Amino acid sequence: MRLVVQRVSSASVTIDGEINGAISKGLVVLAAVHRDDDIATIKWAADKVMKLRIFEDEDGKMNRSVADVGGGLLIISQFTLYGDVRKGTRPSFIESAPPEKAEQLYDEFVAYTKSKFSGPVETGVFAAMMDVALVNDGPVTIIIEK
Repeated sequence: MRLVVQRVSSASVTIDGEINGAISKGLVVLAAVHRDDDIATIKWAADKVMKLRIFEDEDGKMNRSVADVGGGLLIISQFTLYGDVRKGTRPSFIESAPPEKAEQLYDEFVAYTKSKFSGPVETGVFAAMMDVALVNDGPVTIIIEK
């Protein structure tokens, strides 16, 4: 699984002109499922996101998690994170999980996160064309991969 995590002051995802999910302070999580991923990988990644200490404490140090600051999560499926352009200029997506497996594990990632996280968890729609708007706070962007 490969995740791009961005600390935001606000974010939303719009599908067909309608907002599907929105958060204020929190994390946007762009999530791609690898062809070899399994449920253990998904849980590891979700736990890592929820515990990631990238919000500032009273001393200005990144020492607080999204839960510590009362933030939300906006989780967006994005298979293109596995686009490989080492050869040529057209991305190869051979490392991405097939759509059926990717959707199942993405849904598991979201369900597991919702079951463990106390704040709001919003999402896009798997395989939909989405417009994602965000205000990156910092900016702070972290890549998580297993």
